Amino acid sequence: MDRYRVKPGTKLHLDGFDPADHHDCRDKKHGEELTLPLLRRLDELQERLYAEARHSLLLVLQGTDTAGKDGTIRHVMSGVNPQGCQVASFKQPTHEELAHDFLWRIHQWTPRKGNIGIFNRSHYEDVLVTRVHKLIDDDEAKRRFEEINDFEQILRRNGTTVVKFFLHISKDEQRQRLQERVDTPDKRWKLSASDLKERELWPDYQKAFEEALEATSTDHAPWYVIPANHKWYRNYVIAKILVDALEELGPKFPPADASLNYEKLKIT
Repeated sequence: MDRYRVKPGTKLHLDGFDPADHHDCRDKKHGEELTLPLLRRLDELQERLYAEARHSLLLVLQGTDTAGKDGTIRHVMSGVNPQGCQVASFKQPTHEELAHDFLWRIHQWTPRKGNIGIFNRSHYEDVLVTRVHKLIDDDEAKRRFEEINDFEQILRRNGTTVVKFFLHISKDEQRQRLQERVDTPDKRWKLSASDLKERELWPDYQKAFEEALEATSTDHAPWYVIPANHKWYRNYVIAKILVDALEELGPKFPPADASLNYEKLKIT
């Protein structure tokens, strides 16, 4: 999966990543066959993570509208125990949140030890939307990049593994997905006038994503550019990276209570 990892200190051009790539998956059926055992393993590892309660995992999802953030959560996390998993979504800040530094609202949603946290949009909204709409200048953006790197370093030092995914789709794929929302009555609730206005800013968003990923992909909190035109391949790649991250942590079940004689214990 290193082919999708943004190496720290490298210049990033999203045009160099094919959003329709499906590398080692022949087709949808093959991709789903590869994904299924990964989802089972993810469930096993999450149970160990929860029981051990020594580490946590934070999954950050970013991408343009229709990139598949909700779908990723629904499919990749379908087998995990909801008791040990929480999802947070960060949209326009409230007056209370604006009265604090931009990371204040984020820190309180980071996962506790033993849990998996998912950010469906994240603290990166404050260096993407704000930049595209010129609510902050370049100097402020650079300062925020530094603060984000420090923040994620703090999380890592305190036992949280941070893995960040940029769901990369083409502009034409976004057009098709938006049109599907128009044509499908049950999906029209997902479409708003603002979605269409934001689409007009596609080049600005691509540039903002490139600069944010360049500045904040680190050894302690890497970014992955995930080809997301094919939803089944997106799910496979993300599941594989998450399993690898948890395998690296090596969570184990806590030892049994030494005061109990399990060989002779009979529950009545």
